Amino acid sequence: MANTPSAKKAARKIARRTEVNASRRSRMRTFVRKVEEALAAGDSAAASVALKAAEPEIMRAAQKGVLHKSTASRKVSRLTLRLAKLSA
Repeated sequence: MANTPSAKKAARKIARRTEVNASRRSRMRTFVRKVEEALAAGDSAAASVALKAAEPEIMRAAQKGVLHKSTASRKVSRLTLRLAKLSA
């Protein structure tokens, strides 16, 4: 357990950041799930709308440090590719 005042403060800050990051990660996953559900249902129109909403959320998560930039790009790329295959 933290003993020094600075360590106690650091522990409080980490707890707050963890809570914020968990919220951001959950929000991003919800948007991604909506895209995947639309793709699974074969609804390209709904998937397209969902992807347009999910892409900024994924990139925002990367910008805020929840995801690595490359991971975010890869997720968007793979979802876009699956949508293209469905639409074709």
